[in-house]
Amino acid sequence: MGNHNVNTTLQGALILSVAAFVAKLLSAVYRVPFQNMVGNTGFYVYQQVYPLYGIGMTFALSGLPVFISKLIAEAPDLATQQTVARQVYRWTGGLAVVIFGGLMVGAPWLARGMGDHQLTPLIQMVAWMFLFMPALSVGRGYHQGRFNMLPTARSQVVEQLVRVIVILAAAGWATHHGWSVYRMGTWALSGGTIAAVAALLTLPRWRTAQSSAGRRLPHLGRRLLIEGGTLCLLTAMMVLLQLVDSFTVKNGLVAGGMSDLAAKSLKGVYDRAQPLVQLGLVVAVAFATSLLPALTEAQRQRHPQAFKRLTTTMMRIALVIAAAATAGLISLMPWIDRLLFGNTQGVGMLDIYMLSIILATLIQTYNSVLQSQDTYRLTVVALMTGFIVKCLFNRWSVIHFGGVGASWLTVMSLGVTFAIIWYGSARDLRIGIWQRSFIRKLLGCTILMVAGVQLTGDLLEHWWPALATGRLAAGGALLITIPVGVIIFFSLALSWQLLTVREWLAIPHARTLLKLWQKLRHFGGK
Repeated sequence: MGNHNVNTTLQGALILSVAAFVAKLLSAVYRVPFQNMVGNTGFYVYQQVYPLYGIGMTFALSGLPVFISKLIAEAPDLATQQTVARQVYRWTGGLAVVIFGGLMVGAPWLARGMGDHQLTPLIQMVAWMFLFMPALSVGRGYHQGRFNMLPTARSQVVEQLVRVIVILAAAGWATHHGWSVYRMGTWALSGGTIAAVAALLTLPRWRTAQSSAGRRLPHLGRRLLIEGGTLCLLTAMMVLLQLVDSFTVKNGLVAGGMSDLAAKSLKGVYDRAQPLVQLGLVVAVAFATSLLPALTEAQRQRHPQAFKRLTTTMMRIALVIAAAATAGLISLMPWIDRLLFGNTQGVGMLDIYMLSIILATLIQTYNSVLQSQDTYRLTVVALMTGFIVKCLFNRWSVIHFGGVGASWLTVMSLGVTFAIIWYGSARDLRIGIWQRSFIRKLLGCTILMVAGVQLTGDLLEHWWPALATGRLAAGGALLITIPVGVIIFFSLALSWQLLTVREWLAIPHARTLLKLWQKLRHFGGK
């Protein structure tokens, strides 16, 4: 690969990273005004069915396009690239029709499995989106494989923007006209199909009028199942765990003695964790995977030392940011809950759920490293084992411990997944990252940050009693305590040399932070 292609690849990776960040940010943020408009029960209705849409979205947004782009990039000429794209389109088209038919016919059964037969039309509405999955996946993957990232980036942002607009418009209209929460949910979920059509309109055509005569790709079905399936499983990891919750949390609460209406409301409160976890994951993974193109290039060029150094850097950055985000969210959760949702319901189970940010970040980052080495089996085994743990024990845990039990099972499932990946990885991936001095420093920075935030919060509540009840007051408190936490954490991290200078410089815009720190140290030394 020449320098021009390398630069093109790096620029394309940056474009896709920015687009993915914007798309995921939109996907996380809209849930807050949506929940405020429709309430806990309305949020429950939407979130019960959302995982089915989320699985399809991850297939079409990131999972399959990445795999397809790899197939296209491997093809030697344009004719073969179009032949490969056609073959993949036929495979994914068949899969989409099967999923569509299964959801349409099986919707009543799935709704009963979720403990609420009124969810049937919502599930059937989601089914329509899958019919557009093949065209979106192949279109995005084809252009990515030809190093043209703009069509994919544009379609990702358009898709999420249109979907968010439809969802919030449906919620606003339903609230104003007194619709039932189920009718509202059906129209809100129609946003997935409408958004898919809008995204498809932004993608340039990839098929020619004439039949391509390129070389057919052997074993495509097997590669689609193993490599493409692994990528889809990973990107849908959190959504799959949410799908288990859809079938077990509300049913488990009712089996534990709660009324049907109260169980729906509490499930809506439990689902508040989703946008918060997603925001934490977006930030941590975005910073860490900014090094992924360089990591892949080091592997391709067979530079083991550079690969090891970049791997260690990526993992440490991911762990530092995820730990800071998790600790910050947990320590500030009462005020975050009050500001975003108007009360402090479910703070305990939300706190526990936030621990999944660290584990999910590490799993995704480790998997990025394994993918650069074309290693897939370990990730599949780990993900499926964690998923099975969640399936087997989630209902029992909810019956005995309520929503807190479901939060713990999510954390445990991710813990099992990470443990399998960690123990199955090469020794360099374990020893180089998990040095005792690094872990001690990270724990020290995190604990002192939490202590500083808690002390600041206690002082504010002493001087400002309205913090205990006021929504705007909670927002004001966060404007003070968040900067305090950030300053404490990064001051300690820089003072204790938590990361090396090279590792700091790998973080986007960290050079400015280091220059400011040097000025402050110089000023303090005078």
